[in-house]
Amino acid sequence: MDFNEATIDKLADLLMIGLTPEENKMVLDEFEVIDKNINKINKIEGIEKAQPMTHALDDFECELREDVAIESPSIEELLSNCDFTDDREVEVPKVVD
Repeated sequence: MDFNEATIDKLADLLMIGLTPEENKMVLDEFEVIDKNINKINKIEGIEKAQPMTHALDDFECELREDVAIESPSIEELLSNCDFTDDREVEVPKVVD
């Protein structure tokens, strides 16, 4: 895609953002810098054979702890902390009309 003032204005309209002429020039200048850097990357020998990274850290290891089941407190014990209950449910004040 060729980036010029008209292209930037069209993309800005699609994104529903308005750009002043100064902002349009700033975006064009940024794209020029990005384009130069992409061209540098494309000149790296063998770059087309490189595999994309799936994680920022290649040596990242994740060890999960052993899953140990424990006895849960009873409903009655949990509801003992509540001021108002209705059978096995907590009663709360009405907040919406």
